[in-house]
Amino acid sequence: MELNRVVITGMGCLTPLGKDVPSFFDALKRGVSGAGPITRFDASKFKTQFACEIKDWDPSEHFDRKEARKLDPYAQYGIVAARQAVAQSGLAEANPDLDRVGVIFGSGIGGLFTFQQEITAFAQGDGTPRFNPFFIPKMIGDICAGHISMEYGFRGPNYACVSACASATNAIIDAFNAIRYGKADAMISGGAEAAVVEAGIGGFGAMKALSTRNDDPGVASRPFDVNRDGFVLGEGSGALVLESLEHAQARGAHIICEVMGGGASADAHHMTAPHPEGLGARNVMRAALKDAGMTPDELDYVNVHGTSTPLGDLAEVKAIEEVFGDHAPALSISSTKSMTGHLLGAAGAIEALACIMAVTEDVVPPTINSTDPDPALNQALDYTFNEKRERPVRAALSNTFGFGGHNASVIVRKF
Repeated sequence: MELNRVVITGMGCLTPLGKDVPSFFDALKRGVSGAGPITRFDASKFKTQFACEIKDWDPSEHFDRKEARKLDPYAQYGIVAARQAVAQSGLAEANPDLDRVGVIFGSGIGGLFTFQQEITAFAQGDGTPRFNPFFIPKMIGDICAGHISMEYGFRGPNYACVSACASATNAIIDAFNAIRYGKADAMISGGAEAAVVEAGIGGFGAMKALSTRNDDPGVASRPFDVNRDGFVLGEGSGALVLESLEHAQARGAHIICEVMGGGASADAHHMTAPHPEGLGARNVMRAALKDAGMTPDELDYVNVHGTSTPLGDLAEVKAIEEVFGDHAPALSISSTKSMTGHLLGAAGAIEALACIMAVTEDVVPPTINSTDPDPALNQALDYTFNEKRERPVRAALSNTFGFGGHNASVIVRKF
């Protein structure tokens, strides 16, 4: 069968660096850190006392009081980002066939705040089971996709992807395939996460996954640096409107870029650690290139998973060396998590946005905070340390890897 070409016509986000795509990418280009002391709760007794929070978040700016009480913060973030993306695309005003517009949205954890709130209240009570009737629908990881579809009446494919930190990328790939194979004309996709709560900081801290650089949070996320000591937890959401090229052109939509392909793989190695040789990362990038019908030398930028963990950064670089071979030194590589922190299941969405903007503006955002690059890394590669790089970016690849060994990569290209 002849496959449909798939394009991006709308984008939206809520991030620690900005609450829309222009402000987000502007901060990325300037190398701004979104990290700071936690304000949501008293973190003084935690080993890690900082995170990348959304600044000045006020749900009342986006939802009435009754509506906000029915939504966990993760769903609020996702809905707001989706509203931005749909508004930019003009899709809702174009009178599409609502049966052929769907929503596939990812979240690694879902309503962690709601879960913590309800269980804490029960544990502190007298044992009488008094639970909020919205407890379950606020908490479940698919409800954000459901709310977005209900807001616009989109009746096409609708579900959530859950693959830890690869969730949003898997969601984008599924949305891409739904359009490519003719099952939908347009899809809203992305991811949302709101894990900066006691359970999130405490849980990841107990694993020793988080940086403990409490004296200077702004430089705590330092991918590829010899002194990296873990990731910084972030929160937020990113959303995209994907359409078939034919559908977008027929309604006169502005086309931002083209989605070329995606890949998925498993490390099949360890519950939380990456394969030491980057086997799964290598396989997923090759799968994405094959799916896109592209060769390694057609890519100019890789937005790496790059969480700032000792094992993960090295394994990913090994995989890039194997996949791109002689072309690897010509690539620009960067980890935007050095600025945004790690948004877990939403990471793939905002990092896809970073790739899209890099392709459209011919600017590679930097990897900040690296003052002493790890000597174990291939020094011939361009990690875009500390300063943005202005260069032609024909196509870009975004990597996301999750606990459980889940790997997903997606490729976007200039239209």
